[in-house]
Amino acid sequence: MEFSSFGKRYTRHTGARELMDDLGQAMASDEPVMMLGGGNPAHIPAVLGLLAERLRVVADNPRELRRMLADYPAPEGEVRFRTALAALLKREYGWPLGPENIALTGGSQSGFFLLFNLLAGEFDDGSMRRVLLPLTPEYVGYTDLGLQDDLFVARRPVIEYLDNRQFKYHIDFDGLQVADDVAAICVSRPTNPTGNVLTDAEVQRLAGLARDRNIPLLLDNAYGLPFPQIVFTDVTPYWDENVILCMSLSKLGLPAVRTGIVIARPEIVDALTGLNAVLSLAVSSVGAVLARELVETGRIIELSHDVIRPFYRKRMEQALGWLTDALAGCNYYVHRPEGALFLWLWLPDLPITTAELYTRLKARGVYVLPGHHFFPGLDDDWDHRHQCLRLSYAQDPDTVRRGIGILGEAVKSLLG
Repeated sequence: MEFSSFGKRYTRHTGARELMDDLGQAMASDEPVMMLGGGNPAHIPAVLGLLAERLRVVADNPRELRRMLADYPAPEGEVRFRTALAALLKREYGWPLGPENIALTGGSQSGFFLLFNLLAGEFDDGSMRRVLLPLTPEYVGYTDLGLQDDLFVARRPVIEYLDNRQFKYHIDFDGLQVADDVAAICVSRPTNPTGNVLTDAEVQRLAGLARDRNIPLLLDNAYGLPFPQIVFTDVTPYWDENVILCMSLSKLGLPAVRTGIVIARPEIVDALTGLNAVLSLAVSSVGAVLARELVETGRIIELSHDVIRPFYRKRMEQALGWLTDALAGCNYYVHRPEGALFLWLWLPDLPITTAELYTRLKARGVYVLPGHHFFPGLDDDWDHRHQCLRLSYAQDPDTVRRGIGILGEAVKSLLG
């Protein structure tokens, strides 16, 4: 069977497909697998217990159960959840929001597909407009979302070397130019894969650049504030009318319900509403109904601050210690882990690419994700992109410890 151009584009091998294939194989395997490559959040007992409690409450309330499972919501998403979230953000941060500023999507990945192709791509006059990623590496899931090739243009970071074999990427503002064909600027905060967290000053500077060019700034807040708060530095949430803030319920502990959240000007929300109606009639209400009471009461912020953030901070510190021990005597660097679920490892002396290292580790039951997938829009063949890999520390500690140990053995055997 021959597929259309669209079909060929979205059935080819991609980093997102590799990531999710690995995750599916690991979950289905009867053999012990050390899953350090996926983005699945940890199974935090306190979070799962609270979600079970909410499920029981909903199941015992016929009206709420119908809202969750048996009725179509509006195409912009379940209205009571959107109203509650707007009220929470207005109360906590003073943002002038109502439900007309919020749309739900079938997960953040789906939301970014809609937003990128709504704002950029081919226009009626034949011109091509692009999304600027001012800081790479950046999220693997962006790479193949464009309906056309070359949807993204990216810039190399400035690298700051820190103590204890750590480093940090910074936006090269001195070299950052927003060309006439740029339709939007996009960054994730915290950044997946590196755990980098842009400072308040950096976000405000990007917002100013976007405002000056009359283009939106997309902030991918999947790991950020106010929930799930997987952030280990002191930063402040940011939104203004020129910002499209994208959130999610996934890293709160609900990846399977596929609930993305877009906070934007009403005309953006209206456009997403039309796209949702055409593509899926409506988005799922399961996550929205399940989480609504947590949002209404503000309990979602308490849960994030008191349970989720300290849980991941402890896991990060454990994993960083194991990695330090496993790679003792090697030349390596780790990006300073400031948030998200990952360690970003740089092996500058590795005699093979991390794509090849990935294959060798997979054969030993250790799943990681090679770094070359995380540089969408970067045209130059920078060696650095083949020297890095992403490690998740979200799974159970014994799995992470054993996986890092095998990684260390493999690297040391290659470095001699």
